Amino acid sequence: MFLSHGGGPLPLLGDTAHEEMVESLRSIAAAIERPEAIVVVSAHWEERVATITSAADPPMIYDYYGFPPESYEIEYPAPGNPELARRLQSCLQDSGVRTELDGDRGFDHGLYIPLKIMYPEADIPCIQLSLLDSLDPADHIALGEAMSGISGDGVLVIGSGFSFHNLKAFFSRDAALPDDRNEAFERWLVETCSDRGLEEAERARRLLAWESAPHARYCHPREEHLLPLHVCYGMTKRAAAAVEALRILNKKASFFIW
Repeated sequence: MFLSHGGGPLPLLGDTAHEEMVESLRSIAAAIERPEAIVVVSAHWEERVATITSAADPPMIYDYYGFPPESYEIEYPAPGNPELARRLQSCLQDSGVRTELDGDRGFDHGLYIPLKIMYPEADIPCIQLSLLDSLDPADHIALGEAMSGISGDGVLVIGSGFSFHNLKAFFSRDAALPDDRNEAFERWLVETCSDRGLEEAERARRLLAWESAPHARYCHPREEHLLPLHVCYGMTKRAAAAVEALRILNKKASFFIW
């Protein structure tokens, strides 16, 4: 699934502009089979090659700034899964994807914000996979294709990003007003990812050429929060089975579930 993970730690701080997101994540967790392990492709980690966390007890990374003190006391003590990390590395290498393990890096908020809402007990082993610093959509679809070998066996794969990610727009004086550009891009994205009438070649072409979508660069001045979606699509190569449309920080945003 691809999740829009909200603004920093705000979803865990009772922020009213994240209420729909929190309720949706809880509903999804209740509706799907409980996973035995989770892989998160986070918008907040970019590396030269695909890199996988392999620590057994990953630390927390508070990769946000200017929030209340309690934001830096959030804990999500889920265990890592070194065996799954090695298995994912093998899948990627078998497909010709250069990869490395990182035994020191911990969990960033792209993982622990949504998972603390979905699985607050923090008892499901988790690993993270980085984006590629090329930020090339084709590279990330190919990364998803290479990951498809770990599907099944109780593994939940989450692309953790944001379908709209313009920080200035989130916090502008007129942020609460209707935003035609945001809405046009979301309509395009929902159609692209969920319309079963699209040929897969056309769906892939749209995602590869996402910058040509309506108001694409307004919605994503930098694409790192969209690319986890490309990874998810690469794993499945089909239309999403379900879409959750919601508002986060007064903007339209989407979740996609395969």
